[in-house]
Amino acid sequence: MQVILLDKVVNLGVLGEIVKVKDGYARNYLIPSGRARRATEAAKAEFEAKRAELEKAAAGKLAEAQAQAEKLAGTAVKLTQKAGVDGRLFGSVTNHDVADELNKLGYKVAKSQVRMPNGPIKVVGDSTVSVALHTDVVVEINVTVYGESA
Repeated sequence: MQVILLDKVVNLGVLGEIVKVKDGYARNYLIPSGRARRATEAAKAEFEAKRAELEKAAAGKLAEAQAQAEKLAGTAVKLTQKAGVDGRLFGSVTNHDVADELNKLGYKVAKSQVRMPNGPIKVVGDSTVSVALHTDVVVEINVTVYGESA
């Protein structure tokens, strides 16, 4: 299926590009999330009429994400979890836990924006976690996990 991208999509294309994707990807993800439209003649004409407006909105989102990234850079998140004597956690610290703590600190971050390159944190100590505020804006934050005896 051919679609017109209404937003930048990682590993696919940028705003305004017409790309061919699998039908299920378009129907189940791109179109419902508002990132693409079917590439019909009417949709192409409508897109060209709204192109400047969409580019301005995309630039606004990028600027907002960059401003939030400047505030978020260097932030240290401290979490306490139950741990054994050897420093291993009973359970783990997930992207949900990090996002909740960031929201408590006043940053608006969804759990899907928190990227944990090595999977959930399972030991006490410091770790680095990425927060993807926009497809082009990724910030590294420090997560410190303290152990609490069970």
